[in-house]
Amino acid sequence: MSAPHVVATSTGGSALGRYILVRFLLIIPTVFILVTTVFVLMRATGDPITASQGGRLSADELQRRISEAGYDRPVLVQYWEYLTGIVRGDFGTSISDNRPVIEVLGQYGGATLELTAYAVALAVLLGLPLGMLAAYFRDRWPDAGLRVLAILAYATPVFFAGLLLKLIFAVGLGWFPVAGRASTAAQIEMRFAGDSSGFYLVDAIRTGQWWVVQDVLSHAVLPSVALGLLTAGVFLRLVRTNMIATLGTDYVDAARSRGVRERRLVVAHATRPALIPVITVAGMQVAMLLVGAVLTETTFEWRGLGFQLAQYLTVRDFVAVQGIVVLMAVIVAVTNFLVDIVAALIDPRVRY
Repeated sequence: MSAPHVVATSTGGSALGRYILVRFLLIIPTVFILVTTVFVLMRATGDPITASQGGRLSADELQRRISEAGYDRPVLVQYWEYLTGIVRGDFGTSISDNRPVIEVLGQYGGATLELTAYAVALAVLLGLPLGMLAAYFRDRWPDAGLRVLAILAYATPVFFAGLLLKLIFAVGLGWFPVAGRASTAAQIEMRFAGDSSGFYLVDAIRTGQWWVVQDVLSHAVLPSVALGLLTAGVFLRLVRTNMIATLGTDYVDAARSRGVRERRLVVAHATRPALIPVITVAGMQVAMLLVGAVLTETTFEWRGLGFQLAQYLTVRDFVAVQGIVVLMAVIVAVTNFLVDIVAALIDPRVRY
């Protein structure tokens, strides 16, 4: 009896290994297509030098800058050099402030990842339990109220939610800071603690000062809520729908016939199957959060990649825009890969 068990385990492990390998290899063409698309779109209006400096420089100076940057060479040559540069970690040099784009990504990337992490945590803490609560009170007034709340959450534009939260809780009530990632005093304290990690919460904890941690968290509340509400609404609806479907399955009916309480059915028997679609959708929501981060960071002056992207778009610095968009595309592709692995580990039916 033991041999078939070993073979089955080996086969299952082999299938999972192939699945992970295939999903990992799919990252390469995905990123390649995204990088190519960004490159083509950025060149659709001409070379980056003319786009950003045209009208500000004389014709001779403009031509000299174009020649020095290599934008007068054939597009295919520029494309090949751009691809090989990315492989080496060279995303070019920004035109507006003459900084290596990789330096910009390193300086501001942590801020965007930190804000995204806050938003995901908020979405999970709100969306999952409220979705379970809506399923538990199906077709009763709590369910109706939560469904309306979910619709409002993911139908409200991120920038509008941010402005509304800012006006009410920062300007009106004064409960939270209006903008920024931390106060000046907290930033000075974090600098004395050592080199910045890019994640203010980590730097604040490293100082050992509770008021610094509190300051950083208070600055993060409103941007996190503005960015996380949309995803929280999506999670609420997904959990509710899948929880209701799971509660109607045969094995739940069998447990109910044995006298298992309804609350225990929801928590112990229906939660895990209902979360599998949520985990799958979470990967797609990361892309939405990164897009929303541009508006959220601009609204709250949260100096991350989204804020910098808006600044570079304003001055038409397409070299820097390319680098930021490519990094975001890589983050989305890697996140989807990790989500697929988690889904495969949780649900054995997910296999190639």
